[in-house]
Amino acid sequence: MNYWDDRPASVSNVRFYKREDGWRAHDDAKNGEGQVTERGSARLIEESLTASLNASNLILLTGAGSSFCAKNNAQNGITAPGMKDLWDAVLAEASQDSVDAIARRMPLSNQAIAEKNIEKLLTQCKIYLELFGREEARDVAAFIASAEQSIAARVDFVSEQTDLSAHQAILRKIARRGARKPRARLFTTNYDLSFEYAARALRFTVVDGFTHTMPQVYDAGNFAYDIVRRDSVSEGPEYIESVFHLYKLHGSIDWRRKEAELIRSRSEVDGPAVLIYPRDSKYQEAFETPFLDMMSALQTALRQPDTALIVSGFGFNDDHISKPIMAALEANMTLRLVVCDIAFLTDEELEKNEHLLPTTAEARPKASPCFSRLKRLADIGDQRVTLLNARFDDLAQAIPDLVAQTERERHAERIKILNEPSAV
Repeated sequence: MNYWDDRPASVSNVRFYKREDGWRAHDDAKNGEGQVTERGSARLIEESLTASLNASNLILLTGAGSSFCAKNNAQNGITAPGMKDLWDAVLAEASQDSVDAIARRMPLSNQAIAEKNIEKLLTQCKIYLELFGREEARDVAAFIASAEQSIAARVDFVSEQTDLSAHQAILRKIARRGARKPRARLFTTNYDLSFEYAARALRFTVVDGFTHTMPQVYDAGNFAYDIVRRDSVSEGPEYIESVFHLYKLHGSIDWRRKEAELIRSRSEVDGPAVLIYPRDSKYQEAFETPFLDMMSALQTALRQPDTALIVSGFGFNDDHISKPIMAALEANMTLRLVVCDIAFLTDEELEKNEHLLPTTAEARPKASPCFSRLKRLADIGDQRVTLLNARFDDLAQAIPDLVAQTERERHAERIKILNEPSAV
C-alpha cells in the first residue's frame, strides 16, 4: 500500500514548497501540550490560491489524477482506469491469441507486451498499419479497432450515482467568481463526464462548444457566446452566475462524428467515440478539428495578461500541452502558475511524517522532467510559480471559497432534497 491509498482528502495533506527551507506541511507543528512549535504553510497556500482566483483570467488544467477522485459505490465498483486497467480491458476483449499474433508479426512489440504498455503497443500497431496498409495488415487493423472500442467502454465509468464531491467543490469555487470577469476556463485531457455530471448536480451552466439544438452539434464559435438574464425591470442584460467553459483536449466519450459534423451522443449507433487514444501520434492528432480548436484556446489563454493557471492531476507527459505551458511561462511575465501534484515527493519522503521536508527531498522517479524544471524556476526566485504536493481532491478543499452560496444555489439544493425518495 502506498502513502496515498485510502488517505481521506484533506487540506492537511497539502505541502507548500519554499526555496528557503523546502516542503512545509499545511498544519502547524505542535508539542504534546498543544503549543505551536513551528508554523505551517496554511496562510501561504491560501494567499497563493486567492491571488489566482482573483486574476483577470483563470484557467484550470487537469488530467487523469482528477478522475481518480470520482468514486462509485460498492455495487458498481468501477473506478477510473489507469494504464494497467486499460491493458486488462483491451486484453479481455481482444484475447491473448490476438496479442500473440501481433507479437509474431511485429517482434519489436514484445517489450510493450511484456510491460503491458497499451500506449506503446498501439503506437507500434499504428506505425505498422501505415507502412503496410489495411489489406496487408488486417489483423493489426482489427486489433486497433477492438482496442479503441475497449478503451472507450472502460473510461465510461461516471454516472449520476458517482461521488463527484471533489469536482463539485472545485467548480463551486472557480465558476462562481465575479460574473463581470471572463468566465473560468477548465481544460481536461480526460474522456469521462465527471465535470459534466458535477456541473449538472450543482445546476451550473457549461459552455463546451455545442449548440442547444437536438442533436447538439459542435461549433467553435459557441465559445464566444455568453449567457445573460434579461427582464423588463433591468435596464440591460445581467450576466448569470455559475458559468464556466469546458475544453476536452483529448475528446469525450459522448462525442460522435456524423458525416461532416461532430455531435453529442452516447449511442454507438452514431459511430465510435471521438477520442485521441493513448499512442505517440496523439501529438499530431491534437492538431485536427475539433482538437485544434481546444489547443488553440489553451495557447491563446496562456498568453493573455494577468492570467492564472492552476494545474492538478495532469502529469505533464503530453508534450503538445506541456510545451505551450513552459513556453508561456517564458513569454508571459504576468502568467501565474500553481501546480498541485503528488509527483514532487516520493512515498518514502512523506512517510517520514516530518513537518518540513528539505529542498533535496526526492521526487517520484517516473515524474515528468517538467516537474524538476518548475522546481528549478521556484529555486531561482520566480515568484510566479507556486508548487504544492497534494492530490486533486486535497486541492479542492484547499482552494478558498471567495463567493458565498447564492440564493439560486440554496433554492436548487432545497428542491433536490425535497424530491429525494426519503423525503416522501
